[in-house]
Amino acid sequence: MKLPWRSVGPEDGPDAGWLVRDGQVLASVEVAVGRVAKARGLLGRDHLEGALVIPGRRSVHTFSMGFELDVAFLDAEGTVIRTLRLRRHRATLPVWQARWVVEAEAGAFGEWELKVGDSLEIELASDRADGGTDHGGAGSDDR
Repeated sequence: MKLPWRSVGPEDGPDAGWLVRDGQVLASVEVAVGRVAKARGLLGRDHLEGALVIPGRRSVHTFSMGFELDVAFLDAEGTVIRTLRLRRHRATLPVWQARWVVEAEAGAFGEWELKVGDSLEIELASDRADGGTDHGGAGSDDR
């Protein structure tokens, strides 16, 4: 399945899967779907295994969060257009070209060697369970 750029999973809960670059799984991923899940983000957590992907975001914050984040802003094709380290109790300025945000614990992007220009994909666990193996591309027409 090609993601981002369509609604997935239950209306107010995350869908799980894998963050993929060039066919290589970088990390497990949760996709925040629905208004409640997007608003909640990582609030109330003291760590994050893998990454959280939030569709439709151009900025993020770490107010009331217990840890620093690595943040990647993705364009409509799933290409990383900006990365940064966001300390606690801070907010980013909007990245107007961004259509999705990937958040991970600080240091994760270094481990994954994630950089501007990388093209990311999301493979949902539900697709794998259905026998799907297409990693697709972020600019999918699947809806």
